[in-house]
Amino acid sequence: MTICREIFEKKSHDYGLSWRILRPSSLTDQLFIKAQRIRTIQETGASKVDESFDDAFQAIVNYCIMAIIQVRIPAGLQDNMTPQEAIAHYDHIAAEAKALMERKNHDYGEAWRDMRVSSLTDLILSKIMRIKQIEDNAGQTLVSEGVEGNYFDMLNYSVFALIHLGNC
Repeated sequence: MTICREIFEKKSHDYGLSWRILRPSSLTDQLFIKAQRIRTIQETGASKVDESFDDAFQAIVNYCIMAIIQVRIPAGLQDNMTPQEAIAHYDHIAAEAKALMERKNHDYGEAWRDMRVSSLTDLILSKIMRIKQIEDNAGQTLVSEGVEGNYFDMLNYSVFALIHLGNC
């Protein structure tokens, strides 16, 4: 998470908070692009773009946090959130994700440690498909947890993948 946060902070310096203009559905599509790229490379064994799995999973972590911020604090074309405020929100959400991970690890007995990175990729893609359906249903759900819980799960699956890859 430290590496992901550093990337978020540096990109906030370079680009400002340009991501604040994105609707959550656009961030969901960005997540889809990253996860689909990982899966394609896992299946084909070939990559033509200079981006590692680490980079892609780190991007998924950051896109998930951005999406949660957008769900909680919607923005439009004119937004007055400062980079310092965005980083404070980032830190708060990262702490929530860690606490959730610790609770789930307790209940699931850290089953993720025996999972393959490819399975984590598939779970991320599944969560993306769930979110897209919820977004297509204008946020209305009958029994599911909604988009925020899915973003948190994808964030934690990405952290697990980074741990498996040896970079966390």
